[in-house]
Amino acid sequence: MEKMPKIALLRWDADQISDVLMKLETLPGNSTNPESYPFDVALVHVKGANMDTVEVNPCQEMLDEYIRVCKELAAQGVKAITTSCGFNAYYQEALAAAVPEVVFTSSLLQVPFAQTIVGKNGKVAILTANSNDLTEEHLARANITNRENVLIYSMHEQPEWSRVYSDPNGPFDLDAVASEVVDVLRKGLEEHPDIGAVVFECTDLPPFASRVREELGLPVFDFNSMVGHIAMALNIHKLY
Repeated sequence: MEKMPKIALLRWDADQISDVLMKLETLPGNSTNPESYPFDVALVHVKGANMDTVEVNPCQEMLDEYIRVCKELAAQGVKAITTSCGFNAYYQEALAAAVPEVVFTSSLLQVPFAQTIVGKNGKVAILTANSNDLTEEHLARANITNRENVLIYSMHEQPEWSRVYSDPNGPFDLDAVASEVVDVLRKGLEEHPDIGAVVFECTDLPPFASRVREELGLPVFDFNSMVGHIAMALNIHKLY
């Protein structure tokens, strides 16, 4: 039997992925694109995981299924488990308690670190897919207890990105999305020049992180920085 990778990613139900999300998936850097990783990652579809049960209405039934899959993966030798959507921060505490393996559900887990490095006079900007769905419960379960220097910006009102919700199987311009990501954060930086770091909640946004870094000069923490950190911590990926 083929050996299981040490890191597994829980992704949405195979029958619940829209055309727009599939197009985003083609970009290297997207969490569900195998080319995003310099090491092996198991991409695991989870029955019932979709925009409703993960982003809009997280529920006990979804948590139960996640726990079942996590235990199954642990039995197969997986050492760390992550997910394909930052809104899974809602399930972080329960999943981490359910299995002894490393569980890191959301790039939001990096916010406290980013807050520390920008200092008390700096701010951290969270860029989320949809701020309507990012609740205080998500933040609390990601251990973001200090909200004084956290700003939340959203993509959901941007013309092209909004198609993720309004026209999920229609046309979608990836170049336009890249510009929208930069524009949202540029406006935020104009209003708050003390922003010292950005954290992308959404795992579809990392392909656009390099443009933010280059054009705005800000450090960007995203899904890739998180999974890379875990891979090095577990000696899966080595720099030296």
